[in-house]
Amino acid sequence: MEQTIEQSRIPKRTLPGGEQIPGMGLGTFGSDKYGADAVSQAVYGAIKYGYRLIDCASVYQNEAQIGQVLKRVFAEGAATREELFITSKVWNDKHGAGEVIASCKESLRDLGISQMDLYLVHWPFPNYHAPGCGGDSRNPDSRPFSTEEFMTVWRQCEKLVDDGLVRYIGMSNMTVPKLEAVLPLCRISPAALEMELHPSFQQPELFAYAAVHDILPIGYCPIGSPSRPERDRTAQDVVDMELPSVVQAARAHQVHPAAICLKWAVQRGQIPIPFSVKEEQYRANLQCITCDPLTDAEMEAIRKDDRGCRLVKGQVFLWEGARGWEDLWDEDGRIAGRYAFQSGGADHE
Repeated sequence: MEQTIEQSRIPKRTLPGGEQIPGMGLGTFGSDKYGADAVSQAVYGAIKYGYRLIDCASVYQNEAQIGQVLKRVFAEGAATREELFITSKVWNDKHGAGEVIASCKESLRDLGISQMDLYLVHWPFPNYHAPGCGGDSRNPDSRPFSTEEFMTVWRQCEKLVDDGLVRYIGMSNMTVPKLEAVLPLCRISPAALEMELHPSFQQPELFAYAAVHDILPIGYCPIGSPSRPERDRTAQDVVDMELPSVVQAARAHQVHPAAICLKWAVQRGQIPIPFSVKEEQYRANLQCITCDPLTDAEMEAIRKDDRGCRLVKGQVFLWEGARGWEDLWDEDGRIAGRYAFQSGGADHE
């Protein structure tokens, strides 16, 4: 395998305003299974190989170690700061007045950079759980989504842009009803939407909604997250790499099914952010999207294989009185538990 992937071979995606960024990035969520040193060393190796988009978050508890790796990368000349696109996120326990800005500044210090390329609201509510908690863990202070509370967070994100600390802002783990509630109130529209996307969970309605509103989709769990925490596993989960369409395409292209999941994601138009601490895996992930694209027929077969299988159900964020994890995702077409803030009114039951 090549020592370095040429940047010209990596597909690009376009942000609102015209800036192009890499069509695939490296995720860094590994705190439930891998230590910060292992994750940061993967970041180092990945950048050396050719990754230029790194997806971070304060709750992953490894930004300080990644910051040391970035310092080393810059010193060695493996990449310049301008060549990298670095993302971070505000965690749910930092949604209060002034806390979003303080959290972003802390991430900037940890990462050793002066400006974030993209800063996301990690979850659309302040419901918090301790890292590594079990699936039945609940915080008694959890509550349903509130448009008014979310906009308090978003206004701080907008100020981060105004102050030059962040270039773009975005959202994560949203639904169409929530987006319909908040987008008309945004002074600065989200540039990106991070969402669960993989062949068995394609979210066509949300994906199309983002495209219509010029919001770039970033897909987590792109190969079905085989290393996801135990709290996010159920007996009904579908294994993406065993889907008939994925297996058939893997045989035709003589590659691992994981490569098919990533090819599909990039060709569909989202930015997948696979995570791996294994050098051979993160190298293979980037290399596979630079050659041998899927055929139209293969793309269509995978589209038809969507099973609607959400893997990250988020049940640890449920509030008292919620019917189940489905309430987090507004599956009946309206915001569950508390309806959207209306102009001239307030959130109401």
